[in-house]
Amino acid sequence: MNKRAPIITQSGANIYTPSLEFYTGEWTFTQAAHLLRRSTFGPSKAHIHWSVEMGLDATIDKLFEELPMPPPPVNSYYKKDRKVNIGETWINAPYTKNDNDDELTYRQRSLFGWTIGLMLNEGISIREKLALFWHNHFAINSINDPKFLYQYITLLRSHAWGNFRDLTKKITIDPSMLRFLNGNRNKDEAPNENYARELLELFTIGKGPQVEQGDYTNYTEHDIREMARVLSGWRDFGFVDDNNNSGAIGATFRPFDHDKGEKKLSHRFDNQMISNLNEQEYDYLIDLIFQKPEVARFICRKLYQWFVDYKIEAPVETNVIEPMAQVLLDHDFEIKPALRALLSSQHFFDNRNVGLMIKNPLDFMMSIYKPLNISMPVKLDQLYDAWYRLFGFAELMQMTYYDIPEVAGWSAYYRQPLFYRLWLNSSTLPIRTEFVETLLTEGYFPFQANGPKMEVNVLNVIATLDDPFDPNALIEELAALLLPKPLNEPRLVALKEILLPGLPDYEWGVEYSQYVQNPEDSDLASALSAKLIELLKHIMNLAEFQLS
Repeated sequence: MNKRAPIITQSGANIYTPSLEFYTGEWTFTQAAHLLRRSTFGPSKAHIHWSVEMGLDATIDKLFEELPMPPPPVNSYYKKDRKVNIGETWINAPYTKNDNDDELTYRQRSLFGWTIGLMLNEGISIREKLALFWHNHFAINSINDPKFLYQYITLLRSHAWGNFRDLTKKITIDPSMLRFLNGNRNKDEAPNENYARELLELFTIGKGPQVEQGDYTNYTEHDIREMARVLSGWRDFGFVDDNNNSGAIGATFRPFDHDKGEKKLSHRFDNQMISNLNEQEYDYLIDLIFQKPEVARFICRKLYQWFVDYKIEAPVETNVIEPMAQVLLDHDFEIKPALRALLSSQHFFDNRNVGLMIKNPLDFMMSIYKPLNISMPVKLDQLYDAWYRLFGFAELMQMTYYDIPEVAGWSAYYRQPLFYRLWLNSSTLPIRTEFVETLLTEGYFPFQANGPKMEVNVLNVIATLDDPFDPNALIEELAALLLPKPLNEPRLVALKEILLPGLPDYEWGVEYSQYVQNPEDSDLASALSAKLIELLKHIMNLAEFQLS
């Protein structure tokens, strides 16, 4: 799994040259599905067919189409909230004095479920995939105030493909980030270096190889200390505060906690001197960091590893990362032009990059729910409960939104040499297998088991196929919908044996025609459903189903 042909032969001759040039190859279901699987969560058949019909240019335009911010999460069930009625949002509401534990719990559940709902209902838009990318990039955890978390994720979502430098400025004084990396404890007489260190190492420019003790290719330990002084004086406010009648949260600058002395950076930043600028000093610092071209290369590598492959070989660095970084620089750190170039490039659609990536838990679940059109409750409380249950399944599979275990992000996106393969282990693989088995055979109730099941109606699924009467066409189309690459003939034949054990092809057409003519025949519907569920189980138990 996750293997590919080498870029160069043993003799050293180039056999493949990656390119950021616009893709001009064939545009079929396979290419459209590849683009949408990487840029959205589990595309539906209808969305893939729309992309095939409209073409690559139109699909890229649609992915980056400007959208209004989604309606905020609401109180879906909690009647004891004296500030927020059922169906109203809590994002600006104060906490009830001496009674906020239950309020925190319901608001957290509301936020977590709402987040899953946005993925399920994203349509053809890259915004949710990028919100998760930035969440992994500007990672946080243990922020136990849902109002803080809502403000944080809304910042990331609103800058999904916007200006990287502007986002870095805003995340620097975001109240969740101030709390997570102790920026709220950084003051003149007691500087805290946590955020300054991660700003350089993980968020903007990266270390590069160490040159000598305390001196890396892109910055020095001295720079961290001086930048911590620059960033001093910021505090968050309103965190789980039941004395705050306005409900306001945010960040504020306290001049008396700010180091007003001159800060001199190292030769890595051209020995620049930063004089006191009070609340504008952090802004000036980030502009200074972004003067270095390595910032563009650094973020382009991370985007490449998120959307294409974790392995960046020398030809990719030269022919993809470098020109992509130049696009980013030419557009003053606007992410959209550079990412558009990557996702519409010859290299992105090269066959070696299709089905190469192991799905993270959220991609894994969405690649079942959306293509198979899993039924969801309609009532508000049941719908939020259903979404929240999916949030819990992702947590069991070791991916908890809003609680990334390390400041560097989920280990599958940075830890060598396994990278994506870390999503599959002795704990998570059985959970994935059981999830598929239960969803196909029994379905799942929402979290509180007070609503209709989330389940697959397989007869409804195949009714949307181009030719459900032909078992060969049916199997090929289901495989194309659920797997990243077409199966070879022997494997298709093996799947047909699941559907029609020892029977000729026409038997399926006869049986399915009888059902279409008499859909009220419950015995016939049950018999057909059982066969189709077995077929789906076998497809989704293939190793390829774990891949995108």
